[in-house]
This record gives sequence, C-alpha cells and structure tokens, in this order.
Amino acid sequence: MAIVNALELIKTQAQKLLADHGIANIEPEGWYSMRSAIAAIEAIEQKIGPVTMRAVGRKVPDHARFPPEVHTLREALQVLNVAYQMNHRGHQNGNIGGYHFEASGERGGRMICDTPYSCNFDHGVIEAICERFRPKDATWVRVDHGSGCRQKGSVACTYHIRW
Repeated sequence: MAIVNALELIKTQAQKLLADHGIANIEPEGWYSMRSAIAAIEAIEQKIGPVTMRAVGRKVPDHARFPPEVHTLREALQVLNVAYQMNHRGHQNGNIGGYHFEASGERGGRMICDTPYSCNFDHGVIEAICERFRPKDATWVRVDHGSGCRQKGSVACTYHIRW
C-alpha cells in the first residue's frame, strides 16, 4: 500500500510493476512475498527513479505496525528494528537485516541499515519516522546518508541523524 500511495500520480504504472512481480490485487491487511516486493521496488527505482523510491519509503510508516508505547524520537529510532521485524511475517527463516540505532549525544545518532531494501527506500523510512516523532522543541530533524553504502559495496548503509 505504501508503494501504491506514494506513487498516486503514476498509480497504474506502479500497479503494473507490482503485478509484474507477482503482487496484484493488493489488500491493506494482506501479506506478500518479500522477494517479490524487493524485486518490484528495484524495478520501480530503476524505471521511475531514486527520488520516487525515497517517497515510497516515506509512506511505509503510514501502513506499518509500530509499538504503541513509543513517544519520543529517540525511542522511535531505538525500536524501528522491532517495528521492521513485526511487519515481516515468517522472517525467522532467513536474515532480513534491520535498522540498528546508536545514540550520539542528546540530539543525534546514527542508524545502520542492512535490510535488503534500497538505500533510498530506507532513507525515506527513517525520514518519515523522524518527522512523526520530531521533538516539539526541534525545528527539523536532519537525516544524511553517511559514507557506508550498500550500493557502493558496503554491507550496510549508515545514516547520521541530528535534531
């Protein structure tokens, strides 16, 4: 649903790319093959572009379960991996990576992502979480892609987060 909603202006094209990868007739409560979803995400990023894929990532938290007891940005970043695991059924059978937050000071930290999703997708997910839980006393939350990048051969992508 995040993919379809993020690509509202090109919904037909997005639905076709999803269907081409075995994901048709999407149901909001449905479960779909992770392998198919990743293949569709890669096709969308290649055919439509990286900025669009970041927008898709930004829509994911609108459609994903998240632990209800989270109230602060630091808590949200610390449990993002828990939410990621909650939203991937059957993941015990294989390593699906995750989101690993390391706090740095009172207003920052870094997120290490070793998910099978694209770095633009993960970047969008992190930005959306930061917006949702932005502290009232913070004008903005900045998320920068660090030097570690899976697209450049690293095992994980690193994102620096400051607020």
